[in-house]
This record gives sequence, structure tokens and C-alpha cells, in this order.
Amino acid sequence: MPVVEESLQIRAPQQPLFDLAQDYQLRLRWDPFLRDMRFLHDAREAAVGVHVWVKAWTGLTMVVEYVTLDRPETVAMRMVEGPLFLRRFAGSWRFHPGPGGSTDVIFRYVFETRWPWLRWLLDPVIRWVFGRDIRERLRGLKRGAEESGLLDLRGTR
Repeated sequence: MPVVEESLQIRAPQQPLFDLAQDYQLRLRWDPFLRDMRFLHDAREAAVGVHVWVKAWTGLTMVVEYVTLDRPETVAMRMVEGPLFLRRFAGSWRFHPGPGGSTDVIFRYVFETRWPWLRWLLDPVIRWVFGRDIRERLRGLKRGAEESGLLDLRGTR
């Protein structure tokens, strides 16, 4: 299955940055990929087994399930329902302490397209789009943490 992965160093401590990344009240303020998202089945926060409905900037929607939540290091999700062209999809965020109180953030997608005979065409295009989206999401998290004061907002709620 194709893997798309990018990383970025963000000048913010690991725990608060992890919490910002999982704060759905603030997520739409920094994440350029998302247009809407909400917990399903009366869930109120991220936890293993929780389902979340997301709507991307493209208009595509997906329901994902948290499969790992190891605060403040790792969060991973897998697609439960999604676009027809994806047979499987999973994503993860990893947060590792970096130098000087910074955090190295690694964002990864793994996917499998539905039609094997079209993978030669679809996979490179999807890999390119996903790579662009991951880079933009990482830059959005960096701006939110370093420039927009979103880490401070988390502490005031």
C-alpha cells in the first residue's frame, strides 16, 4: 500500500501540541484540510474506538475510527466509511520531543485504491494530493502553535 509521510519541527512542547492537534473546537482554526468535523455516537472527545465524521476541503467526507491514542506521542485512525475510490485508508500523527523544547511532528497516510487495474494511474495522483494536504496541515499546525496563539487559547477554556 502506498505511504505518504512528511515531518516538521514545531516550536512548542510535545504535550500541549498534541492536545492542540486533537482539540476539535480549535481544529478548524488551524487545519486547512478540514471544512467540518464532528464526533459520532454521542462521543465528546478522542478515544480508541470513537468515530469521527470529517469533511475535507474537496467536499469529500469520511468516517474514521480512532485505533490508537497514546497521549502525548501517537494518534492513529482508520477509515470506516469513505470515498468510493479508496478501499482502505489510515492516518497517524506522531509527536517526538525535539531540541530546545520543540516537537518533531510526523504525519503519515497509508491508502489502497479500490481498483487494482487503475492503481498505476490513481495511486500517483492520490499520493501527490495527499502529500500536498499533509504538508499544508503540518504548516497549519505550526502557524496555529507558533503564531496564532492557539496553545494559549487551550489553556483558557
